[in-house]
This record gives sequence, C-alpha cells and structure tokens, in this order.
Amino acid sequence: MDYRVNRQIRAKEVRVIDQEGKQIGIVPLQEALRIAEERGLDLVEVAPQANPPVCKLLDYGKFLYEIKKKEKEAKKKQKEHSMEVKDMNLSLRIDEHDLRVKLKQMKEFLEDGDKVRIRIRFRGRENVHPELGDKLVNRIVEELSDYGQLEGQPKKEGNFLMFSLLPKKK
Repeated sequence: MDYRVNRQIRAKEVRVIDQEGKQIGIVPLQEALRIAEERGLDLVEVAPQANPPVCKLLDYGKFLYEIKKKEKEAKKKQKEHSMEVKDMNLSLRIDEHDLRVKLKQMKEFLEDGDKVRIRIRFRGRENVHPELGDKLVNRIVEELSDYGQLEGQPKKEGNFLMFSLLPKKK
C-alpha cells in the first residue's frame, strides 16, 4: 500500500479519523495537520481515492513496525505449512550399511513433513535388469511404510528409476 504522510497529502480538505477510530469529520488540510501536531502524531492518508481523501492520526513509525511484524508472522506461518522436496540419489548396487544410512535420512525427512524424491541410477549392464530396481523400490517403500507412502508408480527415465514418498498425515 502507498501511504502518504503529513506534507505529501495534496487535497485541500480531508476526512480525519483519530487513533481510536472515531471520525473527527471533514476539515481543511491545515487544520488536520495542526490537530496531528498537537497530539504528537502523524497525519497519514489511508484512502486517497475517496472524496474527500481519508486521513488517519497515528504514530507512523509504530504503524510501519506493526505492518512489518504482521508480514513476518504471515511468512512464518506460510513456511510452516509448506512442504520441501528432499532428493536422495542411490545406486542399484548400494551396500547394506549405506542403504541403512539413506533410509534413516529419508525417515527423518518424512517425519519433518518433507516430500522425498528418490532416484536410483542404473549403470551399464544394470539396465538389462529392471527387476533389481523394482526390488530396491519395494524394500524402501516397505521400510518406510510407517512414515510415508508412495506418491505414484516408479518411472524409468533414461538411466534412472524415480519415485517419490509423501509423509503420512499425523
């Protein structure tokens, strides 16, 4: 929003509202500025399109602080409800211990409410054995069934088998 303060107001007469929200009435601009100065407040134009424009008596610094505070709170709430996508890259010949570590990481991501996208890479002759990839996918889904669920069927794109896990609702 574009707020005009004190000397930037261009109208001759303005409708003035005090800090409690009560209407003072339509007064000449000079009179409104005098009232604001007496009370130690700023005259802020809040509705310039109105006829006559609407101005409010308030502490402009405090007003800006409150607006920034509300925006920050809204941003914080928006971030709480957003879901991040975490990528995990695996090889088809992953060792047992390495797979355990990756599964533990995926579990933590799902518990935090994040989506996990998993890519299994096929190298060379591994492309001839897609059933090994399906076996690994089934193991991952089975191990993490308490924390997440398969978003869609795994898709083979080039040398990769890709699928996603969504966190379970709490």
